[in-house]
Amino acid sequence: MKDVLASCRSLIAAGAIVALVLPLAVSAAPSTAKKAVVQSVDRHASELTGLSDQIWAFAETALREHESAAALADYAEKQGFSVERGLSGMPTAFVASYGSGRPIIGVMGEYDALPGISQKALSEKTPLVEGGAGHGCGHNMFGAASLGAALAIKEQIAAGKLKGTIRFYGTPAEESVGGKTYMARDGVFNDVDVMLAWHPGDETQADTTSSQAMVDVVVEFHGKAAHAAGDPWNGRSAVDALELFTHGVNLMREHIKPTSRMHYTIVAGGDVPNVVPEYGKVWLWLRDWKRSEVEDLLTRARKLADGAAVMTETTSTLTVQNGSWELLNNMAGARLINENLTWLGAPVYSKEEQDFAKAIQRATNVPDIGMDTKIQPLEGQEQEGGSTDVGDVSWVVPTLHFTVATAPKKAPWHAWPVVATGGMSIGHKGLLLASKTLAATMVDLYEKPAALKAVREEFLEKKGEVVFQAYIPAGAPPVPKE
Repeated sequence: MKDVLASCRSLIAAGAIVALVLPLAVSAAPSTAKKAVVQSVDRHASELTGLSDQIWAFAETALREHESAAALADYAEKQGFSVERGLSGMPTAFVASYGSGRPIIGVMGEYDALPGISQKALSEKTPLVEGGAGHGCGHNMFGAASLGAALAIKEQIAAGKLKGTIRFYGTPAEESVGGKTYMARDGVFNDVDVMLAWHPGDETQADTTSSQAMVDVVVEFHGKAAHAAGDPWNGRSAVDALELFTHGVNLMREHIKPTSRMHYTIVAGGDVPNVVPEYGKVWLWLRDWKRSEVEDLLTRARKLADGAAVMTETTSTLTVQNGSWELLNNMAGARLINENLTWLGAPVYSKEEQDFAKAIQRATNVPDIGMDTKIQPLEGQEQEGGSTDVGDVSWVVPTLHFTVATAPKKAPWHAWPVVATGGMSIGHKGLLLASKTLAATMVDLYEKPAALKAVREEFLEKKGEVVFQAYIPAGAPPVPKE
C-alpha cells in the first residue's frame, strides 16, 4: 500500500495524473449552462411573478382558462417560441417549442383555478370576489415557473450552449376533466424523451411517492313515474335503485383494501315527494395506489348497479367519464432533482412572511410554525391521497416530478390559505425556486447523455409491456358547469 501511495505521489508531482483528477472536480461543480439558466430565471423574475399574479387574478376554472392560457402562450411567442394552440380539442391547451433534434425535453404547466374559494392576498379569510374562483392549488405559479424554465433553456439553445428541443406544454383543466389525459390519448407527448413537472405544496422535495389511480363514473337509473299516493304500484322508483346502489357501496367499504377510497355525491334524486321518481343519478370516484385495484373496484361497482336495477325493476347505466393512472416514479430523475434542489437551497423568508404564514396557521387551527425551510430527503416520504393527470403522462414518457413549498405547513389545501400565499411574495419565492430547479435539471439531461439514458432505462423497465389507455370517451372533453 505504501508503495502504491508513493507511486501516486510521484506521478502527481510529475503531472502525469492531473488529467484524471481535474474532470472529477469539474463535474462536481455546476456547468456554465446551469449557472446561466439560474441567472436567466433571476433576470426574468419580475416577468414570471407578474405572469403568475395575472393568472392568480384571472382565476379561471377548467377549460375556461382563456385569458390565463393566452397570457402564457403570448409571452412564449414574444420570447421566440413557436406556439401551437388548441390541442386535443381544447382551446386552452397549447405547446410552445424551440430548437431542433434530440433530446426533446418537455416541461408541463397548469393554470386552472378552483370554484368558490376566491381570496385576497391576506392572512385572514377575505374573498376577492364573493363566490368566485381562486387558485387553491397554486396553478398560477405552476404555469409561470415552468415557462420560465423553458425560456432559460431556450436561451441556451439559441446561444449554441445546448443542443436539442425544448417544449413547454400548457395543460388545462387538471382539477376537473384532466386535460393531460386527452393530450396523452392523442399522442401529444409520444416523441418526448423526458418530461418534467412540479407542484406547489407545503414542503420542498423531489417526489418519490406515487399519486392515486382514479376512475370517475356516473351511475344513472331509469324507472317509471307514478302518483306517489294515487297509484304508487304503477311506479318504479329510480331513487330506490339509487339508494340500494349507494347502500351497496357503503357495505362494500368493509371488504376493500385499506388503500382504496370511494366517494360519491347524489346528483339527481327526484323532484317532489308526491311523484315516484323516474330518474336518479350518482357521481362516484374510485381510487387506489394501484390501477389494478381501481379496475377491481370498477367491476364491483358495475355489479352493484346491475343488482340495484334488478331489485327495483329499473334500468341502470354506468358511464366512465374520466380517470387518471397512478404516477410512475423515476428514482434516477428524483436524484437529479434532489441534487439541484440541494445546490439551490430552500427559500429564505423574511420575518413578515413568516408572520403572515403563522397567522394563516392560527386561523386554520394548525400549529403556527410558519413556512417549511428545509429540503426534504428522498427517503421516508409519506404517501398522501390525491390523483393527477400527470400520472397518465408518466406512463407515456418518463416524468420527473417535485414539490416546492408555496403555502404554510399543514394549512388546508384547495382552500383560501393557498390562494392567499400564491398571490404574494411567499408564492413568488417558491415559483422562482421551482423554475430554477426545472431549468437546472433539464441542463443535466441535455449535457449528460448517461443521466438521460438512466432515466429512460428505468422508465422502460418499470413500464414493461403496459400500454397506456385513457379512462375517457372519444372526442374533446365537455366544459364543466360553473
